Amino acid sequence: MMIRAACAALLMLPAAAVAQDMPRVEEQSIDALRAQMAQGTSSVAITQAYLARIAAMDRTGPTLRAVIATNPDALAQAKASDARRKSGRPLGALDGIPVLIKDNIETSDPLATTAGSLALRDNVTRRDAPVVALLRKQGAVILGKTNLSEWANIRSTHSISGWSAVGGLVRNPYALDRTSCGSSSGSGAAVAASFAAVAIGTETDGSVVCPSSMNGLVGLKPTLGMVSRTHVVPISHSQDTPGPMARSVRDAALLFNAMVGVDPADPATRDARPHMHDFAAPLATASLSGVRIAVLHPEMLDSLKARYDASLAVLKAQGAVLVDVEAPKLEGIGEAELLVLQTELKADLDAYLSTTPKAVKTRSLDQVIAFNQANAASEMPFFAQETFVAAAQTRGLSDPEYLGARAKSLRLAGAEGIDALLGKAQATLIVAPTYGMPWLSDTVYGDTFNGPSASELPAISGYPHLTVPMGVVRGVPVGLSFITTRWGDQTVLNAGYVFEQAAKARVVPTYAATNDAGPGLAGAR
Repeated sequence: MMIRAACAALLMLPAAAVAQDMPRVEEQSIDALRAQMAQGTSSVAITQAYLARIAAMDRTGPTLRAVIATNPDALAQAKASDARRKSGRPLGALDGIPVLIKDNIETSDPLATTAGSLALRDNVTRRDAPVVALLRKQGAVILGKTNLSEWANIRSTHSISGWSAVGGLVRNPYALDRTSCGSSSGSGAAVAASFAAVAIGTETDGSVVCPSSMNGLVGLKPTLGMVSRTHVVPISHSQDTPGPMARSVRDAALLFNAMVGVDPADPATRDARPHMHDFAAPLATASLSGVRIAVLHPEMLDSLKARYDASLAVLKAQGAVLVDVEAPKLEGIGEAELLVLQTELKADLDAYLSTTPKAVKTRSLDQVIAFNQANAASEMPFFAQETFVAAAQTRGLSDPEYLGARAKSLRLAGAEGIDALLGKAQATLIVAPTYGMPWLSDTVYGDTFNGPSASELPAISGYPHLTVPMGVVRGVPVGLSFITTRWGDQTVLNAGYVFEQAAKARVVPTYAATNDAGPGLAGAR
């Protein structure tokens, strides 16, 4: 696997370079890494330290399987950054900062973009997705590609989040037998384990906020249209978006700054420019004083409710006005969303695959389905591809049933969902638990999404959704969601920052084998 490539390059450096003490990268923020570089630490040394940490922990040690491939060009990019800094010409706030990229996003490095599938193991496109090109303009070091739920978790309703045929099963750094959720599982586990300060994930419905919540991270699912989706392996043009994942709100905002932009090839971004600014700068003066917040109270375990109630108390102590609201009954929203995703998957994936290199032989969804059937032992050892099969039978983007489903889901999620909740409470924001606690990774039954979920309405509507750590419950992380209307990305970041600074709820991972062990399991005998 290419995960060894950059580590091998590290070993070929002069002995003096390898022998020098590596800088501290564990739990280091972007600002801390920049301070190290300002004091003379090189980006090369920081990149080496991250590569060494990946080598020690990803396929050995706790065996997180969070990284599919490290970048053979990472050290050269870091060296170029050091040269720019030495000459007094850094490119931006991320110059020299290593960033991990989910492996459904193309980069021009010598790395395949696999979406976790063996069908795309030869998909070396040598082109940057615009979101990656923007990172390069800031001088970011592309450290490697992260593992993910294969095909971004759209192949089957019985999937195992975090598993891909290419990368194996991602393990949660807080309890190794627990899910890292998905589909940006590797990005979540990698940032939690300090394989990088930040990473990019993608979300269609929950794939940034769920792994962020369950790995003790901040994750932003932006307003749809803030970030380009060009050269990202697609599910749905109505709902897909890349998003930043980090250990703090400020780091997420700094990464987000480098991601946003208008892309002529992605019509969704055409209205982004008036909403583009420095999202990190306003955080320092953010306040919740007098801000009305609509509070949802979904059904949840008592232990999670206690943590949620404590988080609400933090918001209230910061001056927020909390207004309890009842979740609306939105009949048929799930079925409508599913038809939209299946129909757009067929159209969008076929269009994407037609642009891949000739070495890629699966050039349509039908051919991917056939590939999986022919390679069932490696591609389908745990779950099948019934969602792919259903998508292949859809009738295209002009199908009246599809068009009706999109209109219905958008109306229910937006006007009758988030907009109605905010209007009823005369509120600026909605808060809720992001998800429940991480469940056991289960190769028999697949995912068990027990507990609340806040992702559906902002995912369908395209509205921004931020999750921030609110601590641990029974030894595993849980997140608090902030949701608002379209283009309100700064609003959720500000609220999340105020909460984060007051609550200081994030806990460093322990890499425990399990969180189920203990005398209580043994009984009285």
